[in-house]
Amino acid sequence: MERKRHARQEVPQASAGDSLRIAVQVLAPTLVRGILARRPRVVAAAERLDADRKAGRLLQRMRAKYGPGPIRLWSPLRSIALVLSEEDVRRVLEGSPEPFAVANREKRAALWHFQPHGLLTASGTDRTDRRRFNEAVLNTHRPVHQYGDLIAGKIASEAAELMAGTDTLTWDDFRVAWWRVIRRVVLGDAARDDDRVSDLLTRLRMEANWAFAPRRPQIYREFRQRLDGYVRNAEHGSLAELVATTPATGRTKPQAQMPQWLFAFEPAGMAAYCALALLATHPEQARRAYAEIEGRDLSEPQDLPFLRACVQESVRLWPTTLAILRDTTTATDWDGRTLPAHTALLIPTAFVQRDEQTLHYADTFAPDVWLDGTAQRNWAAIPFSGGPGECPGRNLVLLTTSQFLAHLLAGHAYRQTGGQRLSPDQPLPRTLNPFGLRLDVERTR
Repeated sequence: MERKRHARQEVPQASAGDSLRIAVQVLAPTLVRGILARRPRVVAAAERLDADRKAGRLLQRMRAKYGPGPIRLWSPLRSIALVLSEEDVRRVLEGSPEPFAVANREKRAALWHFQPHGLLTASGTDRTDRRRFNEAVLNTHRPVHQYGDLIAGKIASEAAELMAGTDTLTWDDFRVAWWRVIRRVVLGDAARDDDRVSDLLTRLRMEANWAFAPRRPQIYREFRQRLDGYVRNAEHGSLAELVATTPATGRTKPQAQMPQWLFAFEPAGMAAYCALALLATHPEQARRAYAEIEGRDLSEPQDLPFLRACVQESVRLWPTTLAILRDTTTATDWDGRTLPAHTALLIPTAFVQRDEQTLHYADTFAPDVWLDGTAQRNWAAIPFSGGPGECPGRNLVLLTTSQFLAHLLAGHAYRQTGGQRLSPDQPLPRTLNPFGLRLDVERTR
């Protein structure tokens, strides 16, 4: 009797069969696509199979069967629980880093490959110190970074080179220009053509996709040496300069924070590219975007709320972070039930950000929800996470992506000619392969 009473107090656990179904239809497709670096062929296959829509239907059935609270999976090796409701997402994100640690075990193992001393792998005093440093360098609480004017100039020149004489735009074209922007913003203009530093990071991220695989020390060593060199010779107007001059302690490890910024900027570019594809296929929203930039001097940093909203919508629709991870630091009471200590909490972003039961705009391109406060009030829409663990580079990312989009739109019209069709008349696909998107470009006045 006592054992049954105790069992009733546990957070519900899925059966072995249901746990296997979730592993096969939800967890495995997430892992093989690449948590930290996408695998284009796998992403294309996931799009063909409509993987995220199928996963979403399964998770809806599991939520109906086991209730809205976290669902523990049957696992002999690790206590794992899925967080599937808006209320529980809020609880976990607002409760970070205690009792829900941001430095989740699997996350630490993955990020150890290229940022072993970064903010996301830190806890306690180390985390507090590194969070302060990241916020200072990234100007977390400012919509326009202190180097906004210089950043705007870098973006303008790279966008102009990208669009010079082109009549089509693919992700490969976009990515080259975007990486030049990233390197110039983070490392300085001298790094503009340093493809080697980007390639080294990509190799490390590919290895990090398999979290517990051994790291190649020689690759990491060369990567760090290159970063250290840019900090030693820090250019004015770069984040490297702020790394070199912002007060730090022995806990901070300033240069060790930079890999995360480089890493996070690339998927931000992918979100911007998908946002451009959305504007190319949604005429009403495109008109508003063109109206926002009309008459503006784009060589200066601009507050572009509509384009910022378009980028946030792009990340909501097709998350750049496929799962948000936390670990319980202690046994946690969850509405009268117990969640064991050291449980891995997994928030499947492709599910919660498209949950029709929570978001009436789940499968539509709805940038207005970021302008009228709707999305901010809804904890199912978390493109930059939320709570104390929210991305400290959120405003810098939105500044650079919206400025870049503004330059691509100015004087150009777009038409989608490749990739899965996006339409305002049909629910948007749950899984999108950005590598296959192709846009035709027409010059306008």
